[in-house]
Amino acid sequence: MTGSGPARRGVLTAAAGLTAVAATAPGAHAADAAGGTAARPRWATSWATAQTAPTAADTVASAGLTDGTFTAHVRLSAGGAVRLRYGHAFGTAPVLVGPVTADGLPVTFGGRRQAWLAAGASLTSDPVAGLRVAERARLTVETRLPGPTGPLSFHRNTHASHSVDGERTTSVFLLTGVEVTGARGPVVAVLGDSVTEGVGTPDDADLRWPDQLASRLPGAAVANLGISGNRLLLDDARFGPGGQARFDRDVLSLPGLRTVLVHLGVNDLQQPPSQTDPALLLAGYRQLVVRARNAGLRVIGATIAPFEGWTRWTPELDAVRRQVNAAVRTGHVFDAVADFDAALRDPGQPSRLLPAYDSGDGLHPAPAGHAALAAAVDRRHLL
Repeated sequence: MTGSGPARRGVLTAAAGLTAVAATAPGAHAADAAGGTAARPRWATSWATAQTAPTAADTVASAGLTDGTFTAHVRLSAGGAVRLRYGHAFGTAPVLVGPVTADGLPVTFGGRRQAWLAAGASLTSDPVAGLRVAERARLTVETRLPGPTGPLSFHRNTHASHSVDGERTTSVFLLTGVEVTGARGPVVAVLGDSVTEGVGTPDDADLRWPDQLASRLPGAAVANLGISGNRLLLDDARFGPGGQARFDRDVLSLPGLRTVLVHLGVNDLQQPPSQTDPALLLAGYRQLVVRARNAGLRVIGATIAPFEGWTRWTPELDAVRRQVNAAVRTGHVFDAVADFDAALRDPGQPSRLLPAYDSGDGLHPAPAGHAALAAAVDRRHLL
């Protein structure tokens, strides 16, 4: 893209508008005559999703939209006033976003109904005038994309129903977060894989374990950053950058965050090329901990659950899993531990999931297993 033309001017106009609204955001109060500090709303991410780049198999995302409408139906955790966040992490050109509505109310960006989302960047809306949502509410966001957009950064499968021009999809395009002002409990991000994403639970049931965790914690804001197939150490063309590569964008960029829970590792073991050195996984965890602590965050590490019965399980990989888990349980890697291995394993066959918790493939828990994972997170570790 050249440095001139309508797209470039649109990006600059949107940036200027966002700068202006930052100084005059609704909810901010002017400093008093005595020189008091302006009060600002405390935003926290009530719903989120992490992006990957489309592959040729992802026909809608790879082709993009021209004068199209994407409608997302998202289950929030905390409530309050609302603003939206869009992202185009894998874009190569800016995308014009808007008009947008949230529960039928107009959404603005620096006071305008449309804004340019720069390639590789994010775009945050103004607070939506007249909209306050309850905890655990379902929010409908309708986004017009005049296009042609080119390939769209997206999340492939949220295990929930959305639509593109009236056609059902489980993917989310460009929308990465709903931020609210009413979080009065823990503010948590979960960096995870397919289990965090919700594989093993029915679509539209909101039984993913991060959803069930939020339902156990009144006022909590829980951001689900699970990507199916995602690894801690290595990137993948379909399953996205590994946890180390996406940590800054997906986790550290979230407002109001206090705790991050890391639930990665099983794909490093079972996806080729397998990582069979426990020291490599532990070193990767420790790097995330350093970066999180530098940002003032508390870090919870999840042990790797059993997966015998999955197509690529071997006794050798299970031995590595058990070595990694033993090191995590010592307390010398993370600030706290969520023992997902203990929560899900069959006591009689500890390399397997308890049958009642198994969705049927040996790796992904059923809804009851997701409930057990949510219960394994100690609320005291989130505060």
